[in-house]
Amino acid sequence: MISIEQLHKQMTDALNRLAKWRTVLAGWQLGTRPKGDPECDAVRDQQEGRLLMRAELSALTQALFKKGIIKKEDFFEALTEEAEALSVIYEKKFPGFKATDDGVSIDVKVAAQTTKGCKP
Repeated sequence: MISIEQLHKQMTDALNRLAKWRTVLAGWQLGTRPKGDPECDAVRDQQEGRLLMRAELSALTQALFKKGIIKKEDFFEALTEEAEALSVIYEKKFPGFKATDDGVSIDVKVAAQTTKGCKP
């Protein structure tokens, strides 16, 4: 049987490998930049946090399914409701923009006011 210390090390190693993707993802978003570039360093930090949280959430969800604490059907329904509610929140935050099955629909006149003052 594997010890808790060994499990912890395996987990830490796997998370550290996963976090390495932060540089690739930051470069994809901003273009290649050196460490020390403040904007890119911030994006790398955000990407790392997002990657780790995604792994943690997936692990937690799978553990709950395996233990029979929640049913997949209940989770799928709840996640659908949350995704739809969050989409409505963003529609209110960014008037003129609406997420659809085909992409983001933009009402150009309304969106022009929403993005007024934004840098290109």
